[in-house]
Amino acid sequence: MAVPRCEHSASRAHAPQKGSASGERGAIRPALLWSAIVVAVAGAAVWWWMSRRPPVVEWQGYADADFVKVAPTQQGKLTEVRVARGDRVLCGDPLFDQDEISDRAALDQAEEQLGQSARQLANLQASSRTTEIQQAQANLADVQATRERLQTDLRRMETLLTSGAVAVQARDQTRADFLSSAAKERGLEAALAQMRAPIGRSDEIRVQAAAVEAARAAVAMAEWRLTQRHAASPAAGVVADVLARPGETVAAGSPVVSLLPEGNIFVRFFVPEEMLARIHRGDRVALACDNCPAGVDGTVDFIAPQAEYTPPLIYSDTSRAKLVFMIEARPAPDQAAQLNPGQPVTVRPMSPGTAP
Repeated sequence: MAVPRCEHSASRAHAPQKGSASGERGAIRPALLWSAIVVAVAGAAVWWWMSRRPPVVEWQGYADADFVKVAPTQQGKLTEVRVARGDRVLCGDPLFDQDEISDRAALDQAEEQLGQSARQLANLQASSRTTEIQQAQANLADVQATRERLQTDLRRMETLLTSGAVAVQARDQTRADFLSSAAKERGLEAALAQMRAPIGRSDEIRVQAAAVEAARAAVAMAEWRLTQRHAASPAAGVVADVLARPGETVAAGSPVVSLLPEGNIFVRFFVPEEMLARIHRGDRVALACDNCPAGVDGTVDFIAPQAEYTPPLIYSDTSRAKLVFMIEARPAPDQAAQLNPGQPVTVRPMSPGTAP
């Protein structure tokens, strides 16, 4: 009976050795699994790094505009405003009127002074009266006839003097009469020329001509002041605001109508300092905004010469205090009409020859 107990004990003695081998194999399997996971993650990371796309470069900005403030050139009471806020106007359309009574009276006065100066100049430039000139012409013709008769008599006496038919004293008297008649002829010719010449002296005429030009300039100035009482639109656009009402006395240079031409809308955005070298004047940039159609772009026409800190209000989810440069880009006039001042706009750079 002792033998069976020894065999049973021997078999139980070998049992712990088999359990130890299976435990070692179980400990190796988790290590291999973790190694495979690490290799897979590392491979995925390498694949992502090699295949990732560069981040999209874009800047945040907003639409702005250069408003045209139309103001009178001289102080006066506003009598009528011909436009309302939101109206579309063309170049040359009337905007507002001022009281013109004083300017119209000044124009009438200037025109009267011009007429008076012109009449004085014409009087100085005029010659003598027609009847006086005709009388001088008749006197000159009479003297010329007398001179010609005496000249003929003198030739005849010179011929008859050799034959003794004419006395020397008669010949000398005729010669004296001829010379006297010739002198009278020259005097009457000078008098006739004087009558035909202007009455005023040359210096007086020049002075009066200058007075006429001054009066004409005064009329032109009065006409200009009168036309300035009626303001017209300098460009086509939209009336952004009306700043004064009829009955108000408006000072010179005080705006009455704020006008927004479509070509005056631009986009102002901010570029970080480290990206400033990527953008230059003349570059095209793509513009995007809420509900804006595709294909809107602009041309950079201004880059701030100095840096500034991020403004307190900027349309960006990641706004932070760092140096930025303000840049302005202007879209084409037909595209600018699709933007409203103050509207947030996203700006992206465009490579040459690409569409936005």
